[in-house]
Amino acid sequence: MIRATKVGDAIAITELAAANHFEPDEIELVQGTLESYLKGESEELWFSAFSPNDDLVGVLYCTPEPMTRGTWNILMILVHPGQHRQGYGKALMSHVETTLLERNTRLIIVETSSLDDFANARAFYPKCGYTETARIPDFYEAGSDKIIFRKDLAA
Repeated sequence: MIRATKVGDAIAITELAAANHFEPDEIELVQGTLESYLKGESEELWFSAFSPNDDLVGVLYCTPEPMTRGTWNILMILVHPGQHRQGYGKALMSHVETTLLERNTRLIIVETSSLDDFANARAFYPKCGYTETARIPDFYEAGSDKIIFRKDLAA
């Protein structure tokens, strides 16, 4: 099951970020961003995925890109490491695409790193219909390029 993220999901989302090896400052950023969303202070969308046992196993959040018309950026998609390759990531991507299509979104982008630790992400996005469209060398740090994938919803 996938639904809009609720207040009661916050602790499990923090635990999910930790399980995915987020650094303490990254976890704080996730918590702050989630708090703003839950208070209705942002345009972001958050979705939570649950196992048949009702355990939170995945989360995705996205935001409209400033100064664009109909472009959204998926800033985070996490699935619990023990639940990879169970379809939760694809289900989250499909759910957000359907939701954004209803909002007249024309383009979704998602970014990742060129480091080996992100090889699964780089393989995952094309399986969801995203195309690598840009690379910014040394963006995150020396040796870690930003790779941008896109999916045209208007096509």
